[in-house]
Amino acid sequence: MNKLFSFGLLLFIGLILFASCVFVVDQRQYALVLAFGEIRREVKEPGLHFKAPPPFNSVLYFDNRLLTIDTPQVDRARTSENVELLVDSFVKWRIRDIRQFYRTFGARGEAAARDRLNDLIRDAVQNSFRRRTVNEVTSKQRDVVRQEITKAVLDGANNQNFGIEVIDVRLKRIEFSESVLPNVYGRMESERKRVANERRSSGQADGERIRADADKQREVIIAEAYRDAQKMKGEGDARASQIYASAFGQNPEFAAFYRSLEAYRATFAQKQGNMMVLDPSSEFFRYMRQPGGAPARR
Repeated sequence: MNKLFSFGLLLFIGLILFASCVFVVDQRQYALVLAFGEIRREVKEPGLHFKAPPPFNSVLYFDNRLLTIDTPQVDRARTSENVELLVDSFVKWRIRDIRQFYRTFGARGEAAARDRLNDLIRDAVQNSFRRRTVNEVTSKQRDVVRQEITKAVLDGANNQNFGIEVIDVRLKRIEFSESVLPNVYGRMESERKRVANERRSSGQADGERIRADADKQREVIIAEAYRDAQKMKGEGDARASQIYASAFGQNPEFAAFYRSLEAYRATFAQKQGNMMVLDPSSEFFRYMRQPGGAPARR
C-alpha cells in the first residue's frame, strides 16, 4: 500500500513538473521565454513547446495580430487662429520585434505601448494643427494633415526603437469645443453673408451688363433691318418705276388715261365730305368727256 501511494505521489509530482515545463503558443501569439527576467529565446511558431520549470524559466505572451488604439477620450488641439478643436483618432499597429518590445515596455507590454503611442499622436496632432487654419484642418488639407500625423508617429516609433510597426493613423472626428462654438458660428455666419452679398452684387452687375448688351444688339438689329428694308423698298420702287415706264412708254395715251383714272379714284374715294369747284371743261375732266378729250354733248 505504501509503495502504491509513493508511486502515485511520484507520478503526480512528475505530471506537475511536466506541466510546468510545457507551454502552448497560439497561432495569434508570440512568446518570450525568460530566465530571471532575461530573454532566453523567442517563440513565433504555434504549437507545444518546452522550457525549464519555474523559477528557472517563465513565459510572456504577446499578440501578433493587427492591434487598434481607439481611446474614448478626445484630444484638444489649437489651430494657427488659436481655435480649440476636439480631435478623435485611432491607430493601427502591430508588434514587429518582440525582444525590443519587451526591452522597451517590460511586462506591461501593450498597455505601456498604447500610452507611448497616444503621447506621440497627441504631439503630432498639436504640431500639425498649430501650423494650419480651421478651414485647412477640417476640409482643404485634411488628407495632408492625416499623412503628416501618420509619418510623425511612424518616425517617432522608429527613432525610439519601440519594436512596433505603425500601420495607419486616422482622424475620426474633428469638432469645435463648446467654449468656442458661438464665436465660430458667428464668424461663419458673417462670412457666408459677406460671400452672399458679394455674389449678389456680382450677379446684379452681370445682369446690368447683359441687359445693356442685349439692348445694344436689339438697336443694332432694328437699325440694320430698317436699313435693309429701306434699301429693298427703294430697289422695289425703282424696279416698279422701270416697269411702269416701260409699260407706259409703249402707249403714252393709255398711260395718261390710267393716271387720270387713278386720280379720279383717289379724289372720289371718300363718300362724304368731298366738295370740288371746277370748270367742267378743265383738263381734270378730260376723260369724262368723249374719248380723245373732246367735250361731251349736252
